[in-house]
Amino acid sequence: MLHHLSLGVHDIDRAAAFYDAALAPLGYTRVWSDLRPGEAGQAVGYGLPGGGDKLAIKADDDARAPGAGFHIAFAAPNRPAVDAFHAAATAAGGRDNGPPGLRLHYGPTYYAAFVVDPDGHHIEAVFKGPG
Repeated sequence: MLHHLSLGVHDIDRAAAFYDAALAPLGYTRVWSDLRPGEAGQAVGYGLPGGGDKLAIKADDDARAPGAGFHIAFAAPNRPAVDAFHAAATAAGGRDNGPPGLRLHYGPTYYAAFVVDPDGHHIEAVFKGPG
């Protein structure tokens, strides 16, 4: 249904460094960059290598994270990738919002971790397969 999602960020370099680190364990990478230091409208796109973007981050001085109830869940290939996502995201400036583990209230194999990015966006990595 969705082609891609865009998030506004205050500091494109900080946000790109964060998403480079946080998404790498999940197999996602920068698929394009439009970085022009000192200019407005800079952005970076993330997706699977060789594919199009599924997430874009865009510099905007007026950016604000959506309110309560909104978050983005990224598919992880396995449980160790969820663990690595959480470790990389928190090391890169994200705030822990739920450590890696089973979330049985979502299902018997729902393994996830939650982080708030440096701009206040709530993100999650999730794997729903057998352990």
